Amino acid sequence: MPIVHAIILGITQGLSEFLPISSSGHLVLVPWLFQWEELAQNPDLNRTFDVALHVGTFVGAFAYFWPDIWRLATQNRRMGVLLLLSSVPAGVVGVLLDSLVEEQFAAVWLIGVMLIVFALVLRWADRLPGTRFEGEFGPREALLMGVAQACALQPGVSRSGATISMGRWLGFGRDAAARLSFLMSLPIIGGAGFYKGTKEVVLGDGIPAGFVPAFAWGMVAAGLTGFVAVWALLRLVRTRSFAPFVTYRIVLGLAVIALAASPWR
Repeated sequence: MPIVHAIILGITQGLSEFLPISSSGHLVLVPWLFQWEELAQNPDLNRTFDVALHVGTFVGAFAYFWPDIWRLATQNRRMGVLLLLSSVPAGVVGVLLDSLVEEQFAAVWLIGVMLIVFALVLRWADRLPGTRFEGEFGPREALLMGVAQACALQPGVSRSGATISMGRWLGFGRDAAARLSFLMSLPIIGGAGFYKGTKEVVLGDGIPAGFVPAFAWGMVAAGLTGFVAVWALLRLVRTRSFAPFVTYRIVLGLAVIALAASPWR
């Protein structure tokens, strides 16, 4: 696997995990668009590399939110428990539908459709009024935002886009909805990394010989860009709407559907 491919996919994962544009969808679309076959030809390697990128992303987000994590662990354990609760729906669905998501839900044309559909959902939610803050996050909010998070197992939906949309529908302001979405990502990304890492790396074949440098560079790229994406989006939503991401998703979705239907692909 070329290191440059690993770095590009790491950047793709780090940015798209937290921007509301779907990381799982982009990790399918980028190799498909550029016709990179090394992962498509080796599903086991693809799954292991996906684990590595998610671990890198988790480290980047963990580093950014370290002060918040320390506060949750020492002063606000109730919020910490609620964030763990919010990961249950996606965790259960992910374990039950793991193989189905990988084999059936990742069809390129379906990713294009989901990019467009949930762009419209995000646009609708973004226009809703919102004045609630993070301290008003309770069991009901944790459950509903957790269900939205589970929907993002379908590539093209976007975990952050779905949870931010649900947060906006629940009355949270843009900044609060985004921060809650990102904090919710830590247990689900960490849990998924542990589950899939155990399954693919510890109990599976591990990282093939010669692929360690590519995996390492991919993880570093995912971690650094994940950190930057969190910082940038939190600054953006304080003064701007999510309209640029809505436009990007619709344009990309239409292009993907057109390419998928083209006889030349």
